[in-house]
Amino acid sequence: MFKELGSSHKCHLDILALVLLTIGLIVYFKRKYRSYGFQELMDANKNVKAKSLSERTKFPEVDVFKNAGSFFNFGMAAAVALSLVAISWTTYEKKIVVDLKDLVLEDEVEVEVPRTAEPPPPPPPPPPPVIQEVPDTEVIEDQPEFVDNSVTEETKVDVPVVEKKAPPPPPPPPPPAPVEEEIFKVVEQMPRFPGCEDKGTDKEKEDCAKGKMLEYIYKNLKYPAIARENGVEGQVVLQFVVDKDGSITDAKIVRDIGAGCGTAAETVVNGMNNMGQKWIPGKQRGRPVRVLYTLPVKFKLEG
Repeated sequence: MFKELGSSHKCHLDILALVLLTIGLIVYFKRKYRSYGFQELMDANKNVKAKSLSERTKFPEVDVFKNAGSFFNFGMAAAVALSLVAISWTTYEKKIVVDLKDLVLEDEVEVEVPRTAEPPPPPPPPPPPVIQEVPDTEVIEDQPEFVDNSVTEETKVDVPVVEKKAPPPPPPPPPPAPVEEEIFKVVEQMPRFPGCEDKGTDKEKEDCAKGKMLEYIYKNLKYPAIARENGVEGQVVLQFVVDKDGSITDAKIVRDIGAGCGTAAETVVNGMNNMGQKWIPGKQRGRPVRVLYTLPVKFKLEG
């Protein structure tokens, strides 16, 4: 499905040649200095007068400091060579081979539209009143006191003033229940991966969007180590909702092959919200709507 090219072979060969040259010089000088015998050096320098302090403590034939300049020059040349190799180091991005046949489902998958929120059930009826039996007890009532309320012509009667009160305002109506947007499975214009709106016909835009979507998935998909070690291959099927603003929501795994492959594919799908560009939402009758999208992702090991 996708192949990854390595770094430049020439850079590898240059570094290898430099390392081998350094090792060769070390081995050469070690063998050279070890080839001298002590008695041989004594006989060769028996009548030689020392000209410097170093010749008094070391034999000239095994004095490594006399080659310090050559070693320093070689070190500088090696450092410059490594710098040039590092500057000219060439790496190649992962080459992704996209085949639109990867979006064909191997088996039929039952598409289940996410359920919208249902209204809460009505509250249960109140319990029936409990009738308590009142014991038969004799109630002794106080004798009323009779007051003479007779009215004559001289009696003044004050008419009470009744204040009219405004009726209480009616209670506010309950808030309307939230309306859940319908999720479509098939619409007139299906949602598209971004980056292909400059194409001509809708067919060209759709094919280009599918190709770019596969490029994004295979570029960011990480094959789980446990699946690679156990040779797990197959097709993972995901479902997600492309919202009216192009964001991805409600991603879930419909079919999994195990070994972490489904989780890896789901991570890549959720990462589409961080691309910087959102999907082109689906449209029905000219207005954007929420659409359920089914996406198969193939996992295949390279031979």
